[in-house]
Amino acid sequence: SVSRFCKKINMKGFHHLKITLAKEISEKGIEEEEVSNHISVNDIEQSLKNILANKVTEITQTVSMMDAKQLSEILNKLNMARTVQFFAVGNTIPVAIDGAFKLNQIGIPAVSGTIWETQIGYTYNMTAEDVVIAISNSGESTAVLRALEAAKSAGATTLSITNKSSAAQLSDYHITTATREKLFLDGYCFSRVSATTVIEILYLFLTSMRKDAYKSIVRHEQAIAFTKL
Repeated sequence: SVSRFCKKINMKGFHHLKITLAKEISEKGIEEEEVSNHISVNDIEQSLKNILANKVTEITQTVSMMDAKQLSEILNKLNMARTVQFFAVGNTIPVAIDGAFKLNQIGIPAVSGTIWETQIGYTYNMTAEDVVIAISNSGESTAVLRALEAAKSAGATTLSITNKSSAAQLSDYHITTATREKLFLDGYCFSRVSATTVIEILYLFLTSMRKDAYKSIVRHEQAIAFTKL
């Protein structure tokens, strides 16, 4: 009955219905706070409230759309991975580099790069023991799609952190990210807040799962301590 109801209202299933409802509730919350999407240096106080409200909504929507069962499977794959490759192009590269930094810090070998040709070359050398994480706003970047295809051909597990897109359909796992930055700009510019939040969530869960995680963090911090003097 639930499945038939979902199809009748043009939903793909119960999970799709939950995601849609969560997004509408979050957006309603923004409206009730009486904030707008206007940003101006002539009204900094209100503009700051507008930015904060929308960024909070981005994070809220992203977290609300996560599926606990799928997240558990993703975490187990990452925890057992021989190597994790974070793949990104353009202004998403900093998020990928941060992801690799965090996983290496807790003892999970991870790589990321700034040169697409180098990244794709590495992807072809991966195996079924590895995981590729593709981070993209549009999920339609040809470079990202080719990387996912390369990963699948190598037998690696694939995860995309993006919206509903071609990249999501190509991946074994998908975490949906929400962004409201398009409300502020005439064009479309990727907000890294949602993707960074997803990386933080994966990092925190994995840290709690690995008994030697804190020992690895201490070792890493001691190794780089001289750079902070």
